[in-house]
Amino acid sequence: MDWKECCGKRIAKEVDIDEELISSLGKTSKNKLKSSEELIMNEINASSKVTLAYDSLRELLEALSLKNKYKIYNHDCYTPFLKEVLNESEKGDDFDELRKIRNGLNYYGKDITPEEAEEIIKRIKKLRESFLHMLDKNI
Repeated sequence: MDWKECCGKRIAKEVDIDEELISSLGKTSKNKLKSSEELIMNEINASSKVTLAYDSLRELLEALSLKNKYKIYNHDCYTPFLKEVLNESEKGDDFDELRKIRNGLNYYGKDITPEEAEEIIKRIKKLRESFLHMLDKNI
């Protein structure tokens, strides 16, 4: 799906900047990341830790899209937003890979080892830091 299709289907639409919502998303993003970090990694919670970290990332991305006057209603359209609106193709590809991993865990029962989870969480944190930097630039 490309950005034109996302907007045409009203999966993404232009909105006014909502600073309160942006701030709230930043706080919940931080809380979800902290929650993920507080869990001690093991075979049982590895996928939960990844999911929490991914949710933290996605909430920052939602804040970033709102800062750029867009509301996006599904995870698929964040990739073209990054690539086509922000001209951040590499970040778009990274997010899309992480989205697919998270979907595998949440919707298809994919198993993940604690070692794999640690590597994925490192990737999420790195991308999350870049989104935080981008948010600061846009404030």
